[in-house]
Amino acid sequence: MTDVASSGMITASWILILIYVAITMFLVIRGALKIKSMNDYAVGNVQFPPYAVGLALAASMTSAATFIINPGFVAFYGWSAYISFGIAYPVAAMISLIILTKGFRKHGESVKALTMAQWMGTRYKSKGYSLFFAFLSLLLITFIVLILVGLTKVLSKSLNVPEFYVLIGVVAFVFGYMMFGGANSMVYTNTVQAIIMLVVAFILLGSGYEHFSNGVHGFLDKLKNIDPKLIQSTNESSFLFRDFFEIVFTQIVIGVAIVCQPHIITKSLLLKTDKDVNRYLIYGTITQMIFFSVVFTGFYARIAFPDLMINNTTLKMDGVIPAYVVREFPVFVGIVVVLGLISAGISTLEGLIQSISTTATTDIIKPLFGKLYPSDPVKNEKSFILTNKIVIAVFAVISILLSYDQLVNPKLSVAIFAQNGVYAYFSAAFVPIFFGMFFKNAPKISVIAASASAIVVHFTFYYLKIGIPFTKATGENPGVAAAMAILTSLIVGFTLLLLYKTKKIN
Repeated sequence: MTDVASSGMITASWILILIYVAITMFLVIRGALKIKSMNDYAVGNVQFPPYAVGLALAASMTSAATFIINPGFVAFYGWSAYISFGIAYPVAAMISLIILTKGFRKHGESVKALTMAQWMGTRYKSKGYSLFFAFLSLLLITFIVLILVGLTKVLSKSLNVPEFYVLIGVVAFVFGYMMFGGANSMVYTNTVQAIIMLVVAFILLGSGYEHFSNGVHGFLDKLKNIDPKLIQSTNESSFLFRDFFEIVFTQIVIGVAIVCQPHIITKSLLLKTDKDVNRYLIYGTITQMIFFSVVFTGFYARIAFPDLMINNTTLKMDGVIPAYVVREFPVFVGIVVVLGLISAGISTLEGLIQSISTTATTDIIKPLFGKLYPSDPVKNEKSFILTNKIVIAVFAVISILLSYDQLVNPKLSVAIFAQNGVYAYFSAAFVPIFFGMFFKNAPKISVIAASASAIVVHFTFYYLKIGIPFTKATGENPGVAAAMAILTSLIVGFTLLLLYKTKKIN
């Protein structure tokens, strides 16, 4: 490991991290004391104001990808990456969030759904479909791996501690307290994290102000002198940004569908009344757009490391922003930024652990093995809460193994590994959620076929690297594979929907 942080930075980072741990544990204990059932763990039993849930939403949507990983793509590939991650994807995601939230909440509230899988099962009256989505949600562990890698990179550079030990510590801490806190503590911690992240977002965005001393043209000239491709709207150096199909079209499709992740769309179920939804969305979307803009920091990092080297060592993409933070900022500002980067990762990590463990416990173990649990309601509930803790422990071990492999052997970036899993999940989820909101009597066969075709198309395009006619795009880009999967599932779903309606009329 290349030493980057000064001794002052290391000491300050340790102090700040210990304070962060203490505050987090206080909030977790406060939330955990109110948990009496799996229902409390999943959606909480505390009355949260709309602004708190909105900030929690923004914190959950903003992972280590937004603050740590994606700016690395901008540092490597320039303007083409920024158009993709900083403009096309965020705008599509926010519009989709606003449209889909209200419909999802309406049905989720009426059936008291705790998870995405339960929502699917009750909406289409199919226990098998619910079980299918419960197993499919396990793909989201790839997103957990991305966040763990990002956090490990930041803390390892800030503390000058080997990555493996940092990884173990992060997993033990976050997975450990998520065994007890659930939704109650998560909204408390996410709200605090979102406020810290807002401060850090402005610090990062303002950190390169001196590069604009000669105006925008002067800034662009600095990038051009490093590599002319950095200021081009397309970049053939990467299999992600070769043309506008990859940069704009696929990211719009992904942005629309990415909202269909359990730790995002189910946030609206934490609101106790429908009148709070608009205020929740206003707070959430404004905060989220500020967070999305942080990818611009990648340009500053590239100017700081024009040859992508530090101490005669080549920087990996996922290590660019951690290196930039500990190199460029004075100790006091640096530790605040590090805290913000940690918050960005942990806020989403909490949501993923909570949603995946709840799904595994209530939608896989309970339907398949529920008869083995005590019949007494009180003992039954306690048994499932214990099961949920065991499930979290198992996910912790799996996450360590996968994350360490990505630290040692990444394919360009851990983002590619995560996108392959996460994109497959929401590609399958998009049509059933969309149909469930806007088509009252959508037949079960239409959404089941749509989800199945999405999974098959996504992995076929990705692993066979199938090309798209008239473009340079191939399925090697997980975004392209997912876009093709979503379009295919829409065609399959609408075709069966129309056939069903025609058959019903005749």
